Amino acid sequence: MIKSMTGFGRCEAAVGERRFTVEMKGVNHRYLDVNIRMPKKLNFFETSIRNFMKQSIQRGKVDLFIAYEDLTENQVSLKYNEALAAEYLSCFKKMEEKFSLENDIRVSALSRYPEVITMEEQAIDEEELWNGLKQALDGAVKQFVETRAAEGENLKDDIVAKLDGMLELVGFIEERTPQILAQYREKLENKVKELLADAKLEEGRIAAEVVLFADKICTDEEVVRLKSHIVHMRETLKSGEAGVGRKLDFIAQEMNREANTILSKANDLDVSNVGIDLKTEIEKVREQIQNIE
Repeated sequence: MIKSMTGFGRCEAAVGERRFTVEMKGVNHRYLDVNIRMPKKLNFFETSIRNFMKQSIQRGKVDLFIAYEDLTENQVSLKYNEALAAEYLSCFKKMEEKFSLENDIRVSALSRYPEVITMEEQAIDEEELWNGLKQALDGAVKQFVETRAAEGENLKDDIVAKLDGMLELVGFIEERTPQILAQYREKLENKVKELLADAKLEEGRIAAEVVLFADKICTDEEVVRLKSHIVHMRETLKSGEAGVGRKLDFIAQEMNREANTILSKANDLDVSNVGIDLKTEIEKVREQIQNIE
């Protein structure tokens, strides 16, 4: 399946009193580049998140946003430090005896001294937390991949249509070359007749000149290779092979190389114009390919 690198996915998952919201969006990039924004409480899942995403995404710059809510009422507990309270009381007793002061300490007052009573978050069940997060991730990634696949189909259809048009342009160049040679021969013969008047034409010399000219403008090899590249790209697209973006980009570079050579050899206005159109279409295809995973 041909997939675009542009996509969007979102999913919410509630597991017990915990709610996870995952949003992700992607654009084209040479490699897989995942930028994750999430609460610090979930930071220890970063490696697991990246590995999970790599199973479905090969290329692209992906921004991932994770929101987390814990609605449990008993997520914190109070902890009483008995040893520290005893230390405080011992100090108060010594102060009472040393300075002859009344020891009026009460429980309510003692509890307010630092670290006597503290609030402590309950231990989190990491497996339970990951299962909830994974559920939201899975839904977001599936939607993300679906939007990429839909856009990928549109890209494929557009590129295939452009490739068909390029084959027509190449076909014109193939048909035009013999016509250019015939016109050159006719022009050469007329020129020689004009110069030599009634003298006998040297057919061998004219034929040799035509051969030299034909060799100079000959684009047979370039045309054959270009047609082969076009057909190869079209077959690759229609095969639905995953992760072909780099391969298609390489084929497009080779197509552009052949088109440049054809244009450099052009000795005819019509062929030059078609060569320019050909390069324009190849550049459009290259731009489209940049967004294929």
